[in-house]
Amino acid sequence: MTHAATTTSTRQRRRRAGPARLTALAASGLGLLLGTGALLGAGPSAAAAPSGPSAAAPSAAGPGTAHCSLTGRHWTAQARVDRARTERFAAYGNSGVGWTGGDSTYSVPLPAHRTAWLFSDTFWGPVNADLSRPTTVPFLNNSFVVERGGDLRTVAGGTPEAPDSLVPPDEPGTWNWLGAGQATPASLDVMFLEFGRTGSGPLDFAWRENKLGRFDPDTLRPREVVPMPSAAGVQWASWLLRSGGFTYVYGVEDLGLTKYMHLARVRGTDLASGRWEYWTGSSWSPTETDSARVMPGVANEYSVSRWHDGYLLVTHDTRELFSSRILAYVGCSPTGPFTEAATLYTTPETGAAGSYADADIFTYNAHEHPDLRHGDRLLVTYNVNSLDPNADLYDDVTIYRPRFVEVTLVPGRHR
Repeated sequence: MTHAATTTSTRQRRRRAGPARLTALAASGLGLLLGTGALLGAGPSAAAAPSGPSAAAPSAAGPGTAHCSLTGRHWTAQARVDRARTERFAAYGNSGVGWTGGDSTYSVPLPAHRTAWLFSDTFWGPVNADLSRPTTVPFLNNSFVVERGGDLRTVAGGTPEAPDSLVPPDEPGTWNWLGAGQATPASLDVMFLEFGRTGSGPLDFAWRENKLGRFDPDTLRPREVVPMPSAAGVQWASWLLRSGGFTYVYGVEDLGLTKYMHLARVRGTDLASGRWEYWTGSSWSPTETDSARVMPGVANEYSVSRWHDGYLLVTHDTRELFSSRILAYVGCSPTGPFTEAATLYTTPETGAAGSYADADIFTYNAHEHPDLRHGDRLLVTYNVNSLDPNADLYDDVTIYRPRFVEVTLVPGRHR
């Protein structure tokens, strides 16, 4: 499917959406935090497989080795807010031009010194002078914000007067949330997750299938949407890692209060035409339902990247409900096993004791941005939301925006 992209750089009066456009919002962050499977008792069945970090042996893992310098060490994290980028997005969002808030916050480097920031649920302008938003503002399910030289602009579907999601739904009662993306020589490829309504309640929805959206790397116009493997109950959109001639596709088996990492790979970069293989815990299989649980405790969105002579996993801690902890794990292979290394950051917004003094505020879906590292200094983002989104997110536009944190991991002695 192809839809025209809209680039917004000047303030204009927007088409205002009715309450029906807000249905997905009530469940967006909360559903991904708690999990649609347990909340609804619906969705595809999970692949039967061993669980826990020991399920993935380092043998037959592709790139990397069974041994590296990362494991068996004590690590210390030193974190600080990336104020420049935080203030840049805040000023842009407060201007009421295009994007004024959203979640997911993946990033992909593009030609011409650009970075595409990929967002799922997205608020569109305007913004009131007191930093509240009208209850009738447009609400999209996916959008891009392009950063270049300190300037930001929004890319969405539809028109400036009637903005729409870049990848709109195929049928009523469904929507598409995006996941990780990558730039290839021919396109910007982004994984998408289709969700659909299962009832009238705010949490009555379920994941339906995985998709790949392909965009022109210059104009960011959608070119096509391609079905992706969806038979194992795994949402294959958490992260994309290029390593050793493969693109590794990380996913999540979302059982509600428990979430498991899964892993697939494709030789090269073509996720649509390449043959997918699935990690079974000891080898690679062409059958999706052979996919094994690599480890529990990851969020729906997380990151896995090359780090020194091994791999670094960054995720919100989902072993604890509404956790404020962003964790680092280290491993010697893309398949793990991953060992908990350090708490990278404790989010200050979370809960009644947090910076908003609001028990409804929670944080979720942290990941790293490897292409924006400065030496060993990581850039980590996370999302902020509310259990009462239809009140809080309209009262205060600053809540539903990404947070940017710079983190340095310092190795210590071996254990």
